[in-house]
Amino acid sequence: MTPAEFQQWLLARPRVLDGAMGSELLRRGVASAARLWGVGALLDAPAAVRTLHADYAAAGAELLTAASFRVAPYALRRAGLHHRGEELARLAVSLAREAAPGALVAASLTTLEDCYRPDLVPDDATLEREHAATVALLAAAGPDLLLLETFNTGREARAAAAAAAATGLAVVVCFTCREGGRLLSGEDVGEAAARVAETGAAAVGVNCTRGLDVLPALMRIAVAAPLPLVAYANNAWFAEDATFLAAAPIPPERYARCALAWLAAGARLIGGCCGTGPAHIAALASALRRNAR
Repeated sequence: MTPAEFQQWLLARPRVLDGAMGSELLRRGVASAARLWGVGALLDAPAAVRTLHADYAAAGAELLTAASFRVAPYALRRAGLHHRGEELARLAVSLAREAAPGALVAASLTTLEDCYRPDLVPDDATLEREHAATVALLAAAGPDLLLLETFNTGREARAAAAAAAATGLAVVVCFTCREGGRLLSGEDVGEAAARVAETGAAAVGVNCTRGLDVLPALMRIAVAAPLPLVAYANNAWFAEDATFLAAAPIPPERYARCALAWLAAGARLIGGCCGTGPAHIAALASALRRNAR
């Protein structure tokens, strides 16, 4: 799917993204999902991954996110799995396709290092080389688009977005933010989004961010980057290790009400991040349908 085609799809009406993969698999008892945040589940429990995709589609998700978050040569080398990269990328995309043939499928990728540690971001040459290798691997698996998630600096997001755009696929870039529309690096999310927009990204937004902090970030992005907006919040997951996410879990109906505020701010693709599940997506899809009447 080209960037223009994806933007047309988004602008036709607000669209529903799926919810969490890793945290929901853990909640369902798939302990291996913690290994490279989903890679373990691809290896040990592919049927559980397929079932979760199907559950999200049944809940109303129109875009499914393949379990490829850490299917990157950089991460796989460290785990001794570099020789299985192509296999894992194909498996991640095919499980989503099999679960819901009518849905779009995004191959996801993230920062090279810890998503919550902007201080660990490598040098520019490493970013360019490694993200180019990752997007080539994922694009070859046949997704409809590439979803760049949980980026914590503008520098790495731009490098990854530029590499992804070179594949010709539609590219969506999402940042994880603190309060006040700031990245974990301290940068203004609007400025970071503007840099990403220059690469040809099709949409930009916020993910793995506390629900209360999503709207201020979206408002900053809307001013700085003339692209469709994306929003999917963290639901009190990782709060012990990443204190900026600390909050009480949001039940599905209240999450859906929060999402309507994101919709009013211009979001065209809305879903859920860590700590959300099919019930959150079902409530969200229902709220969007009611709002469209």
